[in-house]
Amino acid sequence: MSVAPTTRFTDGEWHRLHPATPFLRGGLTLVAIVGIIAVNLRDVIINIIFEGGPGRDDDALVWITENGFVGLLLLGVLVLIALLVLGFYISWRMHTFRITDEVVEVRSGILFRTNRKARLDRIQGINIQRPFLARLFSAARLEVNVAGQDANVRLDYLGSTAADDLRRDILRLASGTHIAPDSTGATDAAAAGRIAELLAPELDPALAPPQSVVTMHVGRLLGSIVLSGSAFFLLVFTVGPILLFSFTGEPVALVVVLPAIIGMGSFVVRRFTKSLRYTIAGTSDGIRVGYGLFSTSNETLPPGRIHAVQISQPLLWRPAGWWEIKLNRASSSHAQGAAGQANTTILPVGNLADVKRVLELVLPALVDEPSIALLERGLTSRGGSSSDGSSLDGFENSPPRARVLLWFARKRNGYAHTSGAVLLRSGVIWRKLVVVPLARAQSISIEQGPLERRLRLAEVRVHTVAGPVVPRLGGLDAEAASAFFRSVADDVVASGTSDTAHRWRSNEASA
Repeated sequence: MSVAPTTRFTDGEWHRLHPATPFLRGGLTLVAIVGIIAVNLRDVIINIIFEGGPGRDDDALVWITENGFVGLLLLGVLVLIALLVLGFYISWRMHTFRITDEVVEVRSGILFRTNRKARLDRIQGINIQRPFLARLFSAARLEVNVAGQDANVRLDYLGSTAADDLRRDILRLASGTHIAPDSTGATDAAAAGRIAELLAPELDPALAPPQSVVTMHVGRLLGSIVLSGSAFFLLVFTVGPILLFSFTGEPVALVVVLPAIIGMGSFVVRRFTKSLRYTIAGTSDGIRVGYGLFSTSNETLPPGRIHAVQISQPLLWRPAGWWEIKLNRASSSHAQGAAGQANTTILPVGNLADVKRVLELVLPALVDEPSIALLERGLTSRGGSSSDGSSLDGFENSPPRARVLLWFARKRNGYAHTSGAVLLRSGVIWRKLVVVPLARAQSISIEQGPLERRLRLAEVRVHTVAGPVVPRLGGLDAEAASAFFRSVADDVVASGTSDTAHRWRSNEASA
């Protein structure tokens, strides 16, 4: 199946970036340098304007003025600025990109040329960032996240509308859909539409069904930050030195911890502002996540790119019933995610209904009622076993002899194995549930230390790509762990062989 492109950039030819790119990438640096010089020469400039010349303390400028080098100095400054502008312009002219049916390719550099390629079949997500100043120029930064270390490709900057359309075309190519040539091409939005783009939501309502969008509530967001560990440490670092100063009268404590207070305070503020306007929705090309107030960002995660999911709940969040969702991906983005954290945080805070809705988007293979019920029990159940040792909630929990290693968490420490995923539950104070889609698991292993061998216990680990989620569970019965290992290993091979999520539109293309 062929579809018409939405931009002119998918014709396989080389194209240039947005005309404002030299200013957005290098011009701001020039403005900052000029500003620093102006601040440092403030008194000199005032003397020149109001007294007709530099003050006697400005020895260098007095010498330049007395020897008639003022014109030569101004000429040198103008030449330097002209050279910088020329360098930025040449750099823009030499920075080109193209999109083919197989790769996204970027060439850059003046003296030292760089060529980067991102294979479409290895794309893990596409992020569009709109810094506040770039939004004034109707521009956006597009980053193609690719599996591998430092393998991402960035296009900064493109027209704002073109960036959205280009992301759609790249995802269609990666999905197995052929893009038909279009001689007419497409153009960016007119300058008159910049105000509308500045205030527009990050998610296109035509692509984001209302019933699948989770909206961040400001009160919940503030409450989650106040009850977080970072806010607690900020309070300790603030109150402690103040009390010490009130008793001793020595300001040393305040001076020592002031940088830490400023740093942690700025982190809390960034976490709040970045989570405003948070939205998540399912589209035909994957999951779209948007966030940000002044500088905005939205990212599309294609199907089959999520390797592990962790739903966690700190102790202070439990009365409110709030949860956080993180995930493992085969790539990383330069942009921070919602809540100012790594871009692996897909839901900063939400209630149980929000968690279910996000899991239905992230793990579409687990949308049947038995699997959703099992996930809910994994989050809310206290665990435990009946008198005959059978599970009460569908999870195989640690035996009583594991109490030596798991004093409080033994009853909640367990696993479950469904047709499409592995669920690992742990924690009493900090509750966690890890879900690993079998098609994304790389391998599974069993480990035993000396004490575990004596207690006939074992630890199971499901290997995925590196990330904040570590699918590992200890304190399991050794025989049960061995049976779990055999069944999961067979299902991992079968799921990986039959999985076609990485080419999610290939069936449509062949139809």
